[in-house]
Amino acid sequence: MKSFDGHNDLLARLWLSEHPDPVGMFLKGQLPGHLDFARCQQAQFAGGLFAIFVPPFDYVKNNHPYKLRKSAQAGFDTQDIHHIVFTQLDYIKQIASRSDRRIQICLSVEDIQFCLQQDIMAVVIHLEGAEVLDSEFGVLEQLHARGLRSIGPLWNLPNQFGHGLQASFPHSPDTGLGLTDQGKALIQLCSEKRIMIDVSHMNEKAFWDTAKISELPLIATHSNVHQLCPQPRNLTDAQLEAIQASQGCVGVNFDTAFLRPDGQRNAATSLDLILEHIEYLMHKLGEDQVAFGSDFDGGFISDHLKDVTGLIHLQQAFERRGYSQALQEKLCHQNWLSALQRVWHPAC
Repeated sequence: MKSFDGHNDLLARLWLSEHPDPVGMFLKGQLPGHLDFARCQQAQFAGGLFAIFVPPFDYVKNNHPYKLRKSAQAGFDTQDIHHIVFTQLDYIKQIASRSDRRIQICLSVEDIQFCLQQDIMAVVIHLEGAEVLDSEFGVLEQLHARGLRSIGPLWNLPNQFGHGLQASFPHSPDTGLGLTDQGKALIQLCSEKRIMIDVSHMNEKAFWDTAKISELPLIATHSNVHQLCPQPRNLTDAQLEAIQASQGCVGVNFDTAFLRPDGQRNAATSLDLILEHIEYLMHKLGEDQVAFGSDFDGGFISDHLKDVTGLIHLQQAFERRGYSQALQEKLCHQNWLSALQRVWHPAC
């Protein structure tokens, strides 16, 4: 069964790669990690939201120092961030242009539906962490013109739009102040332009700021249930009620640290925990507002899933649990298409 996914970090992994042609490696099916084109085809991975993400400076310095300018010792400057973002944008453009029409960047639900019908991988461009944006939002206009249709204003660290979401496990999502004035202006602009707003990396106050300002459905592309796993980035029942009321959607994160009650990254984690989060979310949101948000190439994935080909095993787990074919199709792809329809193409 075809799957459409709410979040992956392939583009950041391509940027971190030492290979001279990481795009070619992806297309030839020879790329380490969770995703390459051959494995995506094997798993009937029909596409999803592909994140442009600037990795933390300290992580790059400690693990991939060859990616840094020699003079960069304390952090990325504005020029660095701009270069990283637009390099990753170029990667996804190359992936589409070099794919012999087997991969397409999508700007509408109609585009995605066409791709599903024609066995073309559908790519939606997403920005995770909005540090690249300027105060006048000219860069946002540039990115939107080049295909950006979804944005997560925040990652874990503070930026000009909000105060971040960092806390030791276990912890509530209430980790400090919410959106800045500039962050509120960004939410308002995205709402007006119908750019999807991702709340996955927002602390609780930023979440409620967004719920108050935005007229769009509340979308968490890769988050889980706080009641089952008390990570600060997982969603409380009150947040789930707000998402349900807004006709939003939650994409279930496959990273074991967001699934397990102990918050551990443990390779032996059972696929049953993914189903427990899905079933809790369906209880709170209904079966039409729950989907996949794998975090492939960014999260710690169980050996029982391993990589994108593990979607086959997840669907087998659905069968064992007695999920109907109709429910499986909703979870695997239909719910994302419906959510994007509500965000991008509201009823007149």
